[in-house]
Parts: sequence; C-alpha cells; structure tokens
Amino acid sequence: MLKTINLNDVVIMKKPHACGTNEWVITRIGADVKIKCRNCGREVMMDRIEFDKKVKKIVGDPNE
Repeated sequence: MLKTINLNDVVIMKKPHACGTNEWVITRIGADVKIKCRNCGREVMMDRIEFDKKVKKIVGDPNE
C-alpha cells in the first residue's frame, strides 16, 4: 500500500466516477473500505485488496 489511510482522508482513484470526479473521502476503514464521492455524495464499499488496486494517490486529511 502507498501509505496508511485514516478516516476523512481524501483519495484520488484511477478511474473517475460517473459524475466526473475521481476524488473520494474515506468514511470507514477495516477489512472493507467505504468511500464517499466528493462531488455527488455516492458511497461505495470495497474490500481492502480491491481498494489498494484502484487507488492512485492518497492526498490526506483536508482539515490539516
């Protein structure tokens, strides 16, 4: 994995969402990872292995 992920981190995925953005916010971490689209609010849950394959960059917490 690129680095450790935390709740509310912004990640950039390799493929854009149907709404046109590829920025997501992490809302749940565990064996599965739940991410929420920053543009339309759609939530997607995927297992950790699939998430590691699809993530392009971890931006970090926008509040820091």
